Amino acid sequence: MKVLVTGGAGFIGSAVCRLFAGELNATVLNVDKLTYAANLSSLWTIESSPRYAFRQADICDRQTIGALLREFDPDAVLHLAAESHVDRSIDGPADFIKTNVAGTYVLLETALAHWRSLPAKRAAQFRFHHVSTDEVFGSLGVAGRFTETTRYQPNSPYSASKAAADHLVRAWRETFGLPTLISNCSNNYGPCHFPEKLIPLTILKALHGEPIPIYGTGDNIRDWLYVDDHARALFTILNGAPAGESYNIGGDAERTNLDVVQSICLLLDEMLPESPHRPHQRLITFVADRPGHDRRYAMDIAKIRRELGWEPRENFDSGLCKTVSWYLANRWWWEPIWTRRYRGERLGIGSDWTTEGALSGSSTTADG
Repeated sequence: MKVLVTGGAGFIGSAVCRLFAGELNATVLNVDKLTYAANLSSLWTIESSPRYAFRQADICDRQTIGALLREFDPDAVLHLAAESHVDRSIDGPADFIKTNVAGTYVLLETALAHWRSLPAKRAAQFRFHHVSTDEVFGSLGVAGRFTETTRYQPNSPYSASKAAADHLVRAWRETFGLPTLISNCSNNYGPCHFPEKLIPLTILKALHGEPIPIYGTGDNIRDWLYVDDHARALFTILNGAPAGESYNIGGDAERTNLDVVQSICLLLDEMLPESPHRPHQRLITFVADRPGHDRRYAMDIAKIRRELGWEPRENFDSGLCKTVSWYLANRWWWEPIWTRRYRGERLGIGSDWTTEGALSGSSTTADG
């Protein structure tokens, strides 16, 4: 199986590339623009593999993307490239519209041309799989979960751009017959996660004895999904789902943001008994909430369990322990980022925000 992966140098994309090329014997072409959160170091285990190749390109560049499709001749396109993080989208929506909406359009058009050029048997097996987010559904109350038929109600420029991309993918299926798939995932966490997001930022702030910021009272709830489980789900969908289907992917692991941060602090207390910053919970700092902060996300994953037999291998406790252990053992990966590229400041300032460093834990979706 030959898969063109967009955004394969991002957090989820790199996990996909490592799994597909390193374990599942797929041949992968990673196409990534290498924006701020991308990191080719995340691909060190497969960078010399004959089943893996990388090309730096912008998904909005129709000529280049078309040429790569003709050259690589894939059996599937797995589209993860996106501008991510709600905070950044509030300050600069234009980049999100360009990449997430216009970029998806370019990929759909070039994939359609490629699909139409394939022999009948390969055309029947071809898939264009768009990876989206639970944030397109808006915010839940205290009960219920998002299903594949939940009405879209995005509340931020980021989630609106992803919702628009979802609708484009569906339209290219209905109008042109392109064999598409859509998956919407909950918050991902795990190794190689750029430290603007809640879990890696909490770990690194705690290691350095710095204040760990949490929006509001920390009672916003997210459903957490270990990134390797997500990568396996994507492979399962690509290989087993009928064209035109959509699937929710989650970890069955709802936690408040405060619960997540406190769990990390307790793990660090245990793993670093000599740390001068113990107990790490004393570093927690509550800051002003952000505008339009969705209260709760939770995914109903009954459909993918029932139809494709997938379910998460990690529960939240096991996945979080693996994640914290990975960051402690892999300073070589995060230290260059922390010292040269990103030092825990907020990305996205917001004109009416005065507190720097606030984290919500949301927007951990497809990033490239």
